Amino acid sequence: MPAYMLKHRGFPGRLPGTDFQFTIRRPNPRGVTPIVRRERHGDRRPADRRADLAFMKALWEYFGEEPFERGNLDAGRLSWLFGREVLPATDPFDPAHYESLLVIDVAAARAAFPEAFEG
Repeated sequence: MPAYMLKHRGFPGRLPGTDFQFTIRRPNPRGVTPIVRRERHGDRRPADRRADLAFMKALWEYFGEEPFERGNLDAGRLSWLFGREVLPATDPFDPAHYESLLVIDVAAARAAFPEAFEG
C-alpha cells in the first residue's frame, strides 16, 4: 500500500508553459523521494531561476509563514530551496516522508526572491 500523501488542492501543478512541475499526482510506488539540499550556482539557466521564483511565490501565497506538510509537493523542486528558503519545521525531520513538516524562512526567502513577495 502506498504511503499517505496530502494533496494541496489549488496549488499550481507546474510553471505555466513549461515542464517544470511543482506537484506530483500520486505517491511514488518505489518509495518517497527524499528532499536534499541542491546547490544553486550562479550559472543556472534563466528558465530554472524563473521556476524557483514561481515556486517560492506559490509556496508563500499558499502557506505564508505557517508550517506546511510536504504532501504532493515535488521533491526535486523543493530541493532547490531546501536548507535555505525552506527549512524543516520539526526536529527530527524525515526528508523521505510525505507527512514531514516544512516552513518558509521568510528573511532568507525575501532576500533570495524579493519578487515572490510583491503584490
